[in-house]
Amino acid sequence: MTADPRAADGRTVLPLDPSLAPPGSQGFRDAGGIPADKWHADQNGETLVPTHCCFCGVQCGMYLRVDRGGKVFGVEPRNHDINRMRLCPKGVNAYQQVNHPDRLTAPLMRRSRDEELREVSWDEALDFTVSEIKRIQEAYGRDAFGVLGGASLFSEKTYLVGKFARVALRTRHVDYNGRLCMVSAAGANKLAFNIDRAGNPFSDILLTDCLLLAGANVGECFPVLTQYVWGARDRGATLIVVDPRETAVARTADIHVALKSGTDSAFFNAVLNVVIEEGLTDENYLAAHATGWEEVKANAALYPPSRAAEICGIPAEQVVQVARAFACAPKAMAFHARGIEHHTQGVENCLSVINLCAATGHIGKPGAGYGTLTGQGNGQGGREHGQKADLLPGGRSILNEEHRRQICEIWGIEESELPAAGTSMMEMVWQMQRQEIRGLIGICNNPFVSLPNYAVVKDGYDTTEFHAQFDFFLSETAANAHVVFPVTIWAEDEGVMANAEARVVKHNKAQEPPAGVRTDTWVMCEIARRLGAGDKFAFGGSRDVFDELRRASAGTIIDYSGITYERLEETGGISWPCPSTDHPGTPRLFEDGKTYHADGKIHLQVVEWHPPADPYDDEHPMTLTTGRTVAHFLSGNQTRRLGALVEQTPRPWAEVHPSHGFRNGEPVRVVTRRGSEVFPALVTEAIRPDTVFIPYHWPVPTAANALTIDALDPRSKIPEYKVCACRIEHAAAIDEVPAPPVAPGHVAYPETQVSRTDPLPPTAPQGRGTSERG
Repeated sequence: MTADPRAADGRTVLPLDPSLAPPGSQGFRDAGGIPADKWHADQNGETLVPTHCCFCGVQCGMYLRVDRGGKVFGVEPRNHDINRMRLCPKGVNAYQQVNHPDRLTAPLMRRSRDEELREVSWDEALDFTVSEIKRIQEAYGRDAFGVLGGASLFSEKTYLVGKFARVALRTRHVDYNGRLCMVSAAGANKLAFNIDRAGNPFSDILLTDCLLLAGANVGECFPVLTQYVWGARDRGATLIVVDPRETAVARTADIHVALKSGTDSAFFNAVLNVVIEEGLTDENYLAAHATGWEEVKANAALYPPSRAAEICGIPAEQVVQVARAFACAPKAMAFHARGIEHHTQGVENCLSVINLCAATGHIGKPGAGYGTLTGQGNGQGGREHGQKADLLPGGRSILNEEHRRQICEIWGIEESELPAAGTSMMEMVWQMQRQEIRGLIGICNNPFVSLPNYAVVKDGYDTTEFHAQFDFFLSETAANAHVVFPVTIWAEDEGVMANAEARVVKHNKAQEPPAGVRTDTWVMCEIARRLGAGDKFAFGGSRDVFDELRRASAGTIIDYSGITYERLEETGGISWPCPSTDHPGTPRLFEDGKTYHADGKIHLQVVEWHPPADPYDDEHPMTLTTGRTVAHFLSGNQTRRLGALVEQTPRPWAEVHPSHGFRNGEPVRVVTRRGSEVFPALVTEAIRPDTVFIPYHWPVPTAANALTIDALDPRSKIPEYKVCACRIEHAAAIDEVPAPPVAPGHVAYPETQVSRTDPLPPTAPQGRGTSERG
């Protein structure tokens, strides 16, 4: 968004349509300036700091309200062109984290898990951490220590995580929690296009004639993105939703394909079969811009609609409907999310959607294209610059000799000092169980809630000899650690994130951190200094790191070299690649018909459907699937502490079909091969009779991920969260929801405890036919 000329009083005002300003918002909506010392608000003593939401990959613009004492006390929506004055329930409440009474404000430490955590000085916590790193690496080798990062960190910090692991610790074992989110899409994108990002901006949705959403619960996971979906509908676009549940957006769809979880590639192969059989392919486009078409075409012949109907549990006619609607549309777009990615065939599922888009020529045009909806705020940026096990900054491969040479030159190390590729997040847990990894630093993640098969995860972490965790609240994982470093929340530092469009946006610092709190950047640099690598980590803050990141990405596919903080402030965001400061960025890929493969073509891949990893039998005849709900985010470490969000959704539930005979709120035991838990039933016709849904934001004994399977996609290494075999039973009592952990000497924030014990499912309707409470 380009700023208007300065107003008479010197402020920079943003161009807004007055008709879009809600009642009472006129006073704040013109505020916001460049640079920071020009930020103003109409209320005396109040400053409005323009920034972005900390949660999902939409990255809505917002203003944080800061009082005369420098404290964040509220939020206002911002008329950024991503969200146009809209915020979801999480965005509206996000500011309450900043000065929350549960914030960690001093390092916590214990030398043994037999002890209780206690507050210590920074020097004591750092000295103990460094001594344990040295002890473990001297005794067992450098790779006996690992690092796990996070995709909610600013890109500067994700860059630093990768460099910290490989240069300060000199270990190959580094990965991040985006491994649980986007890596199936990343794997498919690299195979097909040799670039890992969405092909089109959100605004293209408003131009399309047919929108296909596969495994994407937009209304709850990306609420503000719904405006684009409905905007397309208002123009007359056909909406197709592929999801086992009738989600809020699926209820508005022209076609809702309620297929059985784990059968997506069979469905999309069958859709492609109909497109081919009815002569709806774009043969000119395929001949000019794709390879592998004949092999894909032959494979699609094996999936007639009748076969998909049998595998997917849907009418064969729906396959034909979808094929005709998508292929015959002048412009069509397909987006997917975790629903088709969280599978042992997640990469193949994504490739099957790419095959459909390419076969119909719907690639690289306004209103026509393909993309993934990112779950975490920096799910895109978090995997671009080096914290992923096999990647170096700029998306370079750690296996490529030239790429290794390039990054070693920038980092000032010898190529022989750069470790080899590491393993994925779940594989690292297995290695912890086997004592191959004996020490770990975790940054901005909560595997005790977010990883599958909790019993295995807990055992892996308990087996480690030393574990340190960075966080601003005491998560379930941090509560199990030897050292917990209290670090800044998003509003107490500055940095960039790349949203689901690959648009890089700027987060601004709104207040100083509490006394005793440090930035993640400072902590990593200080540990590196104490390990003798301080000359490689002489960063004063995010701006210094971003300057090195820009240099490290120059000339790569993921080129940030032309992006500066100043340009981001002026424009509202720039899509990479952006190779120079006069380059406008690249909102839409493939407009010239070329991909990033050497031959410039889409490399189509044959996809064969195979059953999920967890087999069905008489004891486990149903499917358990998991997902998010609108009030909460990921492991819930942030949102389960915010009163309004807890009140809206105090606990998880088991969503079941009325045919099973449960009444709303009755205890239902869900049993898998990993264990069992009891939830209140939410009875609705909006779910398949053979399927159970549980949201996953809570810890044991109400953790969906205590039940899920830790089977991985062989290419992306993403866990198969979206399908495992289960059964349901009547039970006597519902499992109690635990309070979030708090630091020693603190008590759980009472405002978040009142509704937490509510035994009934949420009041908000989850779908057609949902029973009323009570």
